[in-house]
Amino acid sequence: MRSGNPVLRQSVFRDATSAASAPMTVEGTMMKTAMLLAVVTVAAAIAFQQTLAGGSPMVWVIGGALGSLVLGAVIAFKPHLAPSLAVPHAGLEGLFLGAISAMYAVAYPEAGQLVPGVESNIIFSAVLLTFAVSFAMFGLYAFRIIKVTQKLRSIVFAATGGIMLFYLINFGLGFFGMDVGFHRSGMFGIGFSLFVVGLAAFNLLLDFDLIERGAKGGAPKWMEWFGAFALIVTLVWLYIEILRLLAILARSND
Repeated sequence: MRSGNPVLRQSVFRDATSAASAPMTVEGTMMKTAMLLAVVTVAAAIAFQQTLAGGSPMVWVIGGALGSLVLGAVIAFKPHLAPSLAVPHAGLEGLFLGAISAMYAVAYPEAGQLVPGVESNIIFSAVLLTFAVSFAMFGLYAFRIIKVTQKLRSIVFAATGGIMLFYLINFGLGFFGMDVGFHRSGMFGIGFSLFVVGLAAFNLLLDFDLIERGAKGGAPKWMEWFGAFALIVTLVWLYIEILRLLAILARSND
């Protein structure tokens, strides 16, 4: 079994089970997820305020992105280091998110109004939608409205790999002044963004399923940190894609 989230692999839980002392629990993983989410929020608030105060957003964007990428890769290949590295990784992700959010807030000051007549902005709307989608997917999973089958895992895993490859290709083309244009306005941009938001949401389902299976399989206590780290990775991805979607909708309405 595999999760669409590349850092959350069933083999990690299986290999760790043999070395289990205190068992992993779903509740413990959720508590650690909340802790990491708080770290992300605080770091994001700092980078957000610093960027709006006139600081260079690229310092936070590049530093946060590269730092979180390096630590994320280390945790993915060395899960037992998650208790030590998950918190700094969350902090670096927060710095990246804060700067990116500030850039979107400046570029689209009036975008993201979800309810007519209720004043809002693109950042508040993206955060609200991220939590709404996350709770909805958790409800769908908890009540088994959507069952995580091997076929679903395979489809989501393949689609996620394809999207990541697409991002890498587009990133590489950017060095040569070319752009595939998936983030632009228009029906294609909106459709593509909706698809990726949905894909990120389905990755949450697979993450919930894999964490539950890890807990039932008797994985060690430190795996809670790894599970929490993986969930934060998916939540951050979901937030970025929702933010991108709101920006595309704003451009389309201009």
